[in-house]
Amino acid sequence: MNIIINGGTRGIGKEVVLCVAQDISNQIIVTGRNEKGLKSLSDRFKNVHPLTIDLSVFDSQMDSFINDVKGHFNEVDILINIAGSLISKEFMDITNKEARNMMETNFFGPASVIRILKPLMARGSHIVNITSMGGFQGSSKYNGLSYYSSSKAALACLSECLAEEFKDDGISVNSLALGAVQTEMFEEAFPGYKAPVEAKEMAEFITEFAFKGNKFFNGKVLPVAKNNP
Repeated sequence: MNIIINGGTRGIGKEVVLCVAQDISNQIIVTGRNEKGLKSLSDRFKNVHPLTIDLSVFDSQMDSFINDVKGHFNEVDILINIAGSLISKEFMDITNKEARNMMETNFFGPASVIRILKPLMARGSHIVNITSMGGFQGSSKYNGLSYYSSSKAALACLSECLAEEFKDDGISVNSLALGAVQTEMFEEAFPGYKAPVEAKEMAEFITEFAFKGNKFFNGKVLPVAKNNP
């Protein structure tokens, strides 16, 4: 399988890379801003190819990104969009710059990645967008997460829309809305709270879903949470 993990240098994304890379028949492109983290993964696994990108300014990097992808892959079987940015601030306190950074990283960036890679995706391929229970309609909401939750809600809705647009091409698009998982990002949002699920456990679920979920689901936003937050 040719797999791209968009955002794989820490937290759940890194654990997904560790899961997928165990099978040497998988070829994996991993993106992220942390060059040291990317190098650590590529040094450890010969089937991991690092690409340094910053989704908050992805417009300026699109040409080099697609050229680098084509240097490794003729086609893409699985795309997992897991990169995310979270700034926990009350709505009235957040700056436009901070808000736009989250929207670029959590929504516009992944959307651009999908648009660029879609011509390389064959029938039977699967796009998995990792969103959040904070952006799941009707779920509990929390102070300080208005823009983060809204950006993830936008990505979830995009997943539903693209599943319809891509269905004639045989490309499945789904979203997993994650609940509380013990990661650095979660600790930033809920300091002192212990999540019921470890990053490695969630990564195993995401990996299994990325490989098999498109046999049963398309255009779905699936909540993956034991409890709130």
